[in-house]
Amino acid sequence: MAITVALTTDIGEGFGRWELADDAALLDVVSSANIACGFHGGDPDIMRRTCDLAARNGVAVGAQFSYRDLAGFGRRYIAVSRETLTNDLLYQIGALDAFARAAGTRVSYTRAHGALYNVAATNEDHAAAIVEATRLWNPELPVLAQAGTATWKHAERAGIPVIAEAFVDRAYTSDGLLLSRDQPGALLGDADEAAARAVRIATQGELTAVNGETVRVTGRALLVHCDTPGALEIATRTRQALLDAGVRIVPLPELLNS
Repeated sequence: MAITVALTTDIGEGFGRWELADDAALLDVVSSANIACGFHGGDPDIMRRTCDLAARNGVAVGAQFSYRDLAGFGRRYIAVSRETLTNDLLYQIGALDAFARAAGTRVSYTRAHGALYNVAATNEDHAAAIVEATRLWNPELPVLAQAGTATWKHAERAGIPVIAEAFVDRAYTSDGLLLSRDQPGALLGDADEAAARAVRIATQGELTAVNGETVRVTGRALLVHCDTPGALEIATRTRQALLDAGVRIVPLPELLNS
């Protein structure tokens, strides 16, 4: 059987008159859209428009929720209690699902953004909040997380579906986590290099860390950030490279059945 993956992008992350990326063009390439829910980016107009575009293109809609940090684009740690964070995340899922329903689709998975994603890899309370908010909305929704992280383990214990995510355009440390964005070389800007990495992750389950070590990485959802320079080219070449390698690309919920 062919290897099956979802090709995803973080999207809908503008605000008001500010546009972060060419969302429409990216939604012609990817199979699943991690749509900002208003706490780090996005607003009602953008959320509605992005859900409409995703639905028309047959792209799965995922709630990309975050800390309440619009000014910092959700890339700053916020010291918030587990209960409050759970409520913040549940609120965001509900907001996006309203626009998804208006577009004739539904939120079909969740994913943390930015600092929340990275912090929850090791912070038990914030990982638990991600899983609990998802469970409260719909216990059948899968959560995206790096395999082996605290988020992953909490989802498994709660009986919530969890899908392994890997990053096409981000550098990794030797322990299999993401290199901090404030470090040199944190982003991969070369489209061919990123595409080759995606194929290697999908077919061999490995990549090269920043120190040159080969690291085992499980990834069935392959992410291209919309704000990485050259994101559209990276996504386009990644899609073609995966197809050329015989990898099937599907909307993310279909991974649960493959």
